Amino acid sequence: MTARLLVYTRTTDYRHDSIPDAVTAVRALDDYTVDHTEDPTALEAPLDAYAAVVFLSTSGDVLTPAGRQRLTEYIETGGGFTGVHAAACTEYHWPYYGELLGARFARHPALQPGKAVVEDHDHPATRHLPPVWDFTDEWYDFRTNPRHRVHVLATADESSYEGGGMGADHPLVWCREQGAGRVFYTALGHTAEAYHDPDFLAHLRGGIDWAARAEHRQATR
Repeated sequence: MTARLLVYTRTTDYRHDSIPDAVTAVRALDDYTVDHTEDPTALEAPLDAYAAVVFLSTSGDVLTPAGRQRLTEYIETGGGFTGVHAAACTEYHWPYYGELLGARFARHPALQPGKAVVEDHDHPATRHLPPVWDFTDEWYDFRTNPRHRVHVLATADESSYEGGGMGADHPLVWCREQGAGRVFYTALGHTAEAYHDPDFLAHLRGGIDWAARAEHRQATR
């Protein structure tokens, strides 16, 4: 039986033009059945059938109080959560979400090429990447450095682009556990082109697999 993902793309603030390409890319992942929605009531229903919930460039307040409670219960009892790019610009008024994700978006410089430095070469989201990954994105800064709360997988090399604001230690991709659940976050994924890039697609797939506890699939492919 293929695992199911709930992909959520509701926005009440900035909306990324890349969302349609992003959804298509996740739908193309084999071994998964994808339910895509922007209806907040969908997260008020039981989520136990899903291997992971994916917040794909969501923004602003996107959940109802009942949805917040349901998502909390799902993750605390072992569900998987993957946040992509603007997922860090989401639910600013819900403290649990900030703790869940690990950090909240603060600002970003102009879209530009830069370098991501891989710290964990064994994680399924990063093991296929070179030690230094050239990529074009918005290079998010965060309100706080999440390192003491998360397992950092890759950092941004601020010397490789203009406008970075976090300094020498700039986490960009990470994972963590919340209750019995797993949480993966990547700050990358601003452009539509990213969702046609083989390295980024493998990065996203690896993060989803890890959150969904299906990382063995990638290792045996």
